[in-house]
Amino acid sequence: MGQQLTMTPQLQQAIRLLQLSTLDLQQEIQEALESNPMLERQEDGEDFDNSDPMADNAESKPAAEAQDNSFQESTASAENLEDGEWSERIPNELPVDTAWEDIYQTSASSLPSNDDDEWDFTTRTSAGESLQSHLLWQLNLAPMSDTDRLIAVTLIDSINGQGYLEDTLEEICAGFDPELDIELDEVEAVLHRIQQFEPAGVGARNLGECLLLQLRQLPASTPWMAEAKRLVTDFIDLLGGRDYSQLMRRMKIKEDELRQVIELVQSLNPRPGSQIESSEPEYVVPDVIVRKDSERWLVELNQEAIPRLRVNPQYAGFVRRADTSADNTFMRNQLQEARWFIKSLQSRNETLMKVATQIVEHQRGFLDHGDEAMKPLVLHDIAEAVGMHESTISRVTTQKYMHTPRGIYELKYFFSSHVSTAEGGECSSTAIRAIIKKLVAAENQKKPLSDSKIAGLLEAQGIQVARRTVAKYRESLGIAPSSERKRLM
Repeated sequence: MGQQLTMTPQLQQAIRLLQLSTLDLQQEIQEALESNPMLERQEDGEDFDNSDPMADNAESKPAAEAQDNSFQESTASAENLEDGEWSERIPNELPVDTAWEDIYQTSASSLPSNDDDEWDFTTRTSAGESLQSHLLWQLNLAPMSDTDRLIAVTLIDSINGQGYLEDTLEEICAGFDPELDIELDEVEAVLHRIQQFEPAGVGARNLGECLLLQLRQLPASTPWMAEAKRLVTDFIDLLGGRDYSQLMRRMKIKEDELRQVIELVQSLNPRPGSQIESSEPEYVVPDVIVRKDSERWLVELNQEAIPRLRVNPQYAGFVRRADTSADNTFMRNQLQEARWFIKSLQSRNETLMKVATQIVEHQRGFLDHGDEAMKPLVLHDIAEAVGMHESTISRVTTQKYMHTPRGIYELKYFFSSHVSTAEGGECSSTAIRAIIKKLVAAENQKKPLSDSKIAGLLEAQGIQVARRTVAKYRESLGIAPSSERKRLM
């Protein structure tokens, strides 16, 4: 005796569609439309009819026979027509569905207007360019010998996406064929030529050299140029540690002067390779739209993201119950698969709507006031409210997005753990992160708040959070420690 879960093909398909994102679901629907002739898109304005075309074979058969008879009649009438009759019945100019002006407006709708000064053609049409291809393009314009060009290509391959040289010159030199007799001085000379390419600072071996290369490309008349070069060459570690008193003592300059030198260094780019966009933009299509109407939050599915499907009534009318031929069996199977697919889509939409409605009901405070009003929420709470398993809620909230007046958020964003408050209540970790971010933004930059101080301020608000928990939340927000947030200005 034993128990086991048997998953039917319909259930497997429903679960698979449930966990797909909107973009993946659109691709899945397109593949289903291409592989199943029984499925078709429902255009706007058409009545949605998904009734079972196999419910009554007596109706489908006369319909098919009537269509065959009409086809035979039209064929016979065409054979009886004489050549003169064809010329009389077909007009010289056939009507069209649209005018040239409509076509022109449609194709030119994405073009800029005459007063649009910020429109850039390359940002909408060009593909992402990698840093290596950008450097190789500049290399092709530079006069070099074949040996130097080989060295340059090898160096460019060793430059990472941030613009730094990952391998040492010794390792690169050792990788060449001994018969080429390439020495270390040649590799270093070619590297200096690459370091003159754009973007400024590319090909550097460390942060100090990267900033120094950028300083050298600035005009010689730039104020505090000599002090900035000395700072990035000899005291880059002290600058990273925010040890301003030590910097002023070693460089023998005053606080106001050091502030201006640091401002010049901060105007440089420590990651020059990031200027070259190498990845294509990622688009997010919201599955659910939330809006406020008469002090009530309304939830609705994004109908434009998912096309409406139906069974093709013409093809479905050809299916006969008593026919066991191969063609009829194929059409019967395709009809059944089309009905399963449409039902799985409807089940996905219903489940997504239920979960999104419960999330909005639970997180009204966030929609009204922001992150600080976020309430604690776990999968079990939503699972109990909608009567489903937690694994189903997890699938629904993965890669599904909600469009709200505050922005587009993944459904998982609304789920967070909780900590206790002094009054015995609970506070969401998302709300605590928002409070920490607000405290750091308002701190005195000359004396930034430590993790212990932040924990004390939270406790004063009734939120009991340990110092290590504050450090964990601070790191998740990308906020540096207090020693690295210290500023002179």
